[in-house]
Amino acid sequence: MTNHCQWWKQLLLSMGSAVAFYTTIPMPYIYAFDFQGVARLAPIIGLIIGGILALFDFLMHYLGMPVLTRSALVVCGWIAITGGLHLDGAMDTADGLAVGDPKRRLEVMADSATGAFGAMAAIALVLLKTTALTELDRNRWLILMSAAGWGRWGQILAIACYPYLKPTGKGAFHKQAIRSYKDCLPMLLLLAGLSCLQILLDRNQIFFAIIMALTGSAIAAITGAWFNHKLGGHTGDTYGAVVEWTEALFLCVLTALGN
Repeated sequence: MTNHCQWWKQLLLSMGSAVAFYTTIPMPYIYAFDFQGVARLAPIIGLIIGGILALFDFLMHYLGMPVLTRSALVVCGWIAITGGLHLDGAMDTADGLAVGDPKRRLEVMADSATGAFGAMAAIALVLLKTTALTELDRNRWLILMSAAGWGRWGQILAIACYPYLKPTGKGAFHKQAIRSYKDCLPMLLLLAGLSCLQILLDRNQIFFAIIMALTGSAIAAITGAWFNHKLGGHTGDTYGAVVEWTEALFLCVLTALGN
């Protein structure tokens, strides 16, 4: 019984640490949290974020709010609930990649000031997510959860498969916690299972459910590989960029599949 209680206590502590690290949701006893292994739970946090956004979207739909306004508010809520953590990384990454000299890219990414390319990347991401959500009128709750989940699965895949480019930083301890692609398999199965909910809702959607799972995993993997190709590895900023671009591109592809 004691071991069982200890297991539950450790699980709750790990989940609380992950929520505190990846979101702006207020959590009690924050000084007792251990952030060393939070990256393993990032896709679950994505599902929680997607679920909260889906509830928000449902309430706005119930109040009769137009779909474009709903979608814009959902994206704003998306940024707010993460504190802009991943979007900031995507902006810094864009500024770094804009530098012609590869040796200066990490230096530029470490600069807290946002450049023109970072601002353009943020605008592009917000526009892509908003317009894509406007075109997706069925099972939006499932799509929101899947997008947030696959984005964070892409993050842990990048952590596992590619070198970390800095000796220190927010992403350094993630690399210590996730060392093999095998650490990504449990969350891959979880997200694939989420896509299968589409089949339970409508048996005629088997093809769409399969493609949704394949699309999410493929975009997550390709995005991480592309940033690795451009930089020769990853940093905490590129982990955030993987999350943001996977979410946005996933939503865009689903608009084509839905039609």
